[in-house]
Amino acid sequence: MNIKSLQTLLSLLLLFLFSVTIARAEKSPEWNLHQFPDKPSLRSSAIKDGIIWVAGTKGTIYKSLDKGMTWLNVSLKQQPEVDIRDIQAFNISTAILMSVGEGENSKLYKTTDAGASWQVLYQNTDEKGFFDSIDFWDENNGLLLGDPVDGNYVIKRTKDGGKTWQRAKTDGMPTLLEKEAAFAASGNTLIVKENGKAWYTSGGFSASILSSNDFGQTWARQTLPLYNKTQTAGGYGIAVNNQNELFVVGGDYEKRDGKYNNAAVLNKKGQWINVATGNKGLRTAMVCVKATCIITGKLGSDISFDNGHNWQSFHKQGFYTLATESNVVIAAGADGQVGVIVF
Repeated sequence: MNIKSLQTLLSLLLLFLFSVTIARAEKSPEWNLHQFPDKPSLRSSAIKDGIIWVAGTKGTIYKSLDKGMTWLNVSLKQQPEVDIRDIQAFNISTAILMSVGEGENSKLYKTTDAGASWQVLYQNTDEKGFFDSIDFWDENNGLLLGDPVDGNYVIKRTKDGGKTWQRAKTDGMPTLLEKEAAFAASGNTLIVKENGKAWYTSGGFSASILSSNDFGQTWARQTLPLYNKTQTAGGYGIAVNNQNELFVVGGDYEKRDGKYNNAAVLNKKGQWINVATGNKGLRTAMVCVKATCIITGKLGSDISFDNGHNWQSFHKQGFYTLATESNVVIAAGADGQVGVIVF
């Protein structure tokens, strides 16, 4: 064998070894799946200090102390009609739940004994009000997003852990678009980050993201390149990857299997651009563990190994909501299905 042939053979061998290494590095993780016997619709999830929480219809709340291997039922047993759509966990014993519905059906519940008991913390009193999402910077300071009342979204801030709330002045809110709506889909419609930053997303013949840099007192709107052709279309969930890039996922819950733009990212120029997800229908939540990211909707999940910029089909099992802490991802969805991944 001459030198040129040997060099070619070595190059091919190195290419093969490199490809094998990449393939192993990008091997898809596997869900550890579990189904609760009462088959509730689970639309909220959280992880804090290693404790996993999921919650949903009929006041259902479960928690796991061992990364999803076993589950404890800590439901609102005395209030079976409660529909829980968001949960904020602060430590191993303290968490706040958000229920939805018109008027007084929208409430916040709090536990300080790890779910052994729950008390009503705050209740909506406006008959046109409807809670959509909550998020907290710390145990005292948080925001609540609600459907429009008197021509503007309801944005309320608490400084005392949810005991009292003050609505942001409407003159700090962008003009409401015609038929605009926010979706209480996965607990990710509103998110907050350090230094008073906050975002919420909306839809309804539009797709927008609204941002605040002053703890929710004033907001600015940007249009998103997501599917927006119906009243039930638009943005459903917000996420930040490990490079601090902002993403919004969405679609249309009446066309869950449609082929349309379902994810966008804010680029370095401050512009929102489409993400190469394959456009496989409605996606309502996204999380990242290092460079690996997952997006999900009821009909399926997709995975990315480059911080959310390129995606491939991950699993036919889909969920409504995702949450992560450290190397653990929790997913929860229809018919009491939950999935846990430990990276």
